[in-house]
Amino acid sequence: MRATTFFIVVLFAGLTACSSNPDTSTYDRSADTLRYDAEEHIRNIRQLTFGANNAEAYFGFGDEKIIFQSDNPAWGVGCDQIFYMDTSDKSEDFEPMMISTGTGRTTCSFFLPGDTTFVYGSTHLDDIACPEVPERGPNGAYVWPIYEGYDIFKANLKGEIIDTLTNEPGYDAEATLSPDGKHIVFTSMRTGDLELFIMDTDGNNVRQITSELGYDGGAFFSPDGTQLVFRSSRPKTPEEVEKYTSLLKQGLVEPTDMELYVVNVDGTNLRQITNLGNANWAPYFHPDGDKLVFSSNHASERGFPFNIYMINLDGTGLKQITFDDTFDSFPMFSYDGTKIVFASNRFNGGDRSTNVFIADWVE
Repeated sequence: MRATTFFIVVLFAGLTACSSNPDTSTYDRSADTLRYDAEEHIRNIRQLTFGANNAEAYFGFGDEKIIFQSDNPAWGVGCDQIFYMDTSDKSEDFEPMMISTGTGRTTCSFFLPGDTTFVYGSTHLDDIACPEVPERGPNGAYVWPIYEGYDIFKANLKGEIIDTLTNEPGYDAEATLSPDGKHIVFTSMRTGDLELFIMDTDGNNVRQITSELGYDGGAFFSPDGTQLVFRSSRPKTPEEVEKYTSLLKQGLVEPTDMELYVVNVDGTNLRQITNLGNANWAPYFHPDGDKLVFSSNHASERGFPFNIYMINLDGTGLKQITFDDTFDSFPMFSYDGTKIVFASNRFNGGDRSTNVFIADWVE
């Protein structure tokens, strides 16, 4: 799930060890105009989209395609729909192919093995119109809508629905795949709270992974497929519990206080990784499986900026990766571990657009 405009807002990590890095001997810093000087782990940044809100861009298994969601009105959509493109250089007038139905609202798309089919969440069965965007919560707090019309679908690159993978009442979305392409992790309201579930890619063999009160979402598998990383708001005090449950009854979540957790795929060994405060989210495993990259505004006093950070699985070694003054998020490594794709407001001329960028990863 993602938010638009003010706070753009989930994954699978079938990555091999990062066995090679870009050749830095011929690196031309003056040509790397989309990179800030302090960004030592990313180089040769290229912009792939231009204008509107484009986010949650994820590599295909072959590292040659990305799939993402956009609300770009120039592409004929009124709210988020799913698109894909190859990772070669793009011009500002390039229009990618829409591969969702063009109806309802979509979220969280992810390629299946072979990169010819994909899964995504959509509300189109509930209503072909774009659902209403909620107003801010109590005291003007920013909120995410949990549209009960979301279900998870499998489709091909012509936009044809192949299968409907969920049919429970309420929210089912945020689907990503295991490294072997056999399992899907997703977030569901089917128990009355937002919990993580795993199912086979045909929608069968559904099993619940988390069960503690709070929003658990945006989950991704570790490179070896044995663990999940996810974002969570875990209310503890009576006041926090009341606030969370009251908003949830309205189909809302307030995402301003989230930390990162890791759990085994059988639901055991749940542990909290970050304790930074504010919003820590959009986590993804580093190719070595021992670190995470994620987005956070924990160093911000008024909500922004969000930047990408890296941290060890034991919660040590926090390191800032990007240094934008507004928003960087949704990092994903390529399967060969040499590149990273992310969404950012950088160098957008102040028009608040969020675009997709790809860069070489440098250890």
